[in-house]
Amino acid sequence: MADEAQPSDRHRQLQGKVLVLTVCAAGIGGTFQYGYNLTIINAPTSYIQAFINETWLERTGLPLERSKITLMWTFVVSVFPLGGLAGALLAGPMAIKLGRKKSLLLNNMFVILAALLVGFSRIAKSFEMIMLSRFFAGINSGVGMNIQPMYLGESAPKEFRGAVTLTSASFTALGLVLGQVVGLREILGAEDIWPLLLASNAVPGLIQLLLLPWAPESPRYLLIDRGDKESCICALHRLRGSHDLSSEMKEMLAEQAAVQGKTAKGPWELFRDPAVRWQLITILVLSSAMQLCGNDSASMYFYASYVFQEARIPYDEIQYYIIGTGSCELITSMTCNLIIERAGRRMLVIGGYSLMAVWAVVFMVALSLQDRFSWMPYLSMACIFAYILSFGIGPAGVTGMIPTEIFDQMTRPAGYMICGSLLWTNLFLVGMAFPFIVEGLGHFCYLPFFTVCVCTALYVSFFLPETRGKSLLEISEEFNKRNFKTQTCENSWTNLEDTKSTML
Repeated sequence: MADEAQPSDRHRQLQGKVLVLTVCAAGIGGTFQYGYNLTIINAPTSYIQAFINETWLERTGLPLERSKITLMWTFVVSVFPLGGLAGALLAGPMAIKLGRKKSLLLNNMFVILAALLVGFSRIAKSFEMIMLSRFFAGINSGVGMNIQPMYLGESAPKEFRGAVTLTSASFTALGLVLGQVVGLREILGAEDIWPLLLASNAVPGLIQLLLLPWAPESPRYLLIDRGDKESCICALHRLRGSHDLSSEMKEMLAEQAAVQGKTAKGPWELFRDPAVRWQLITILVLSSAMQLCGNDSASMYFYASYVFQEARIPYDEIQYYIIGTGSCELITSMTCNLIIERAGRRMLVIGGYSLMAVWAVVFMVALSLQDRFSWMPYLSMACIFAYILSFGIGPAGVTGMIPTEIFDQMTRPAGYMICGSLLWTNLFLVGMAFPFIVEGLGHFCYLPFFTVCVCTALYVSFFLPETRGKSLLEISEEFNKRNFKTQTCENSWTNLEDTKSTML
């Protein structure tokens, strides 16, 4: 008996390693790239601006005015979210036609092209190559941020779906921190090697190309989209091991039967479909709040350097404190992975935004009293760290996984397209508008972000059902109660017969 149990335990450990491999392989070339590309551009700011001026001087014989250099730099920064928007719109069709895994693999083509362009930009004496590189890096990040949580959510077992999908936020935070670390002057942040710094985003892409082929495709995609039951069972066995798969297969077969003959919907169709009305409203609110809350955009980091200077921290050491802010988000996102299946999605999002609202008020008060009390800059520092920690508790990770749980197989890619489009559009708008908000509201510039946090917390508390531990059929049924209060949806995929067939 002991001899029989031993191989079984080794087999189960092997399957756990396959799931871990899937998570890591998807993450390193997925949401990691978003965080990494967001921060590696900060260190060489002055070097790139000098390069733009030198290149223009060589071409025309005249130096650029300071305002025009700033305008050129704005283009370099702003094309990244524009590329992200293009990637978000591209992710849906890629996920449907190529599958989740192949889409992630093909997506690395964009980041390798971006690395080649920026790597040779100084040799070619072309700052336009930097702009084009940032655009392709944005496409890569936009595709990865949409497809990775979709892939992991469809591959994870129900009891671990939240924790597995939430690793997308952990990889984003890891990318933020490593981008800050690699950008240090002692590593790749020196003036003579800044093209190498910006081209280093090819390394995570190459790692994914080596690891991801060993991971299975999404079982739900194989069964429901492609109708390949044998490949689905094979993928499930690799991910789950020797566990009984009958219950999970019943759920997926019920989903497959309900969408039989239907095709994947486009984003525009979701706006006209009453069956997904509240799901659509939910992602519109949560995805917009991700950037409009003032943390994931440039606004909090805009004040970080200023506050650290006011606290009399030496200029050369500020870069290390900035790394500390990114580390806060990494620590909380990893902690969130451990507690999400106990605390639930709603509690983490409500708690995160509520705490952010409190710290926004304290931060504005501290900024307004900074000149009166010598200890106020330290309170401002504490608020920066607390705000980022609160964001990482729930909003940073849960927002990205919600579309996986509240949309069915035919509407999920379109849901992620809308979610990603809002995220990148708002990132661009907040980045452009925040300097004007600071100029207009001064120390009370966080008032709009405070309002967003309060409204989002209220919406989630009243309208978002808890999805922890529920099958996708059960979650869909809860939303149908809101979408069809006085009627039943004849073609709903959560009819009573299907629901009963999946009950244990």
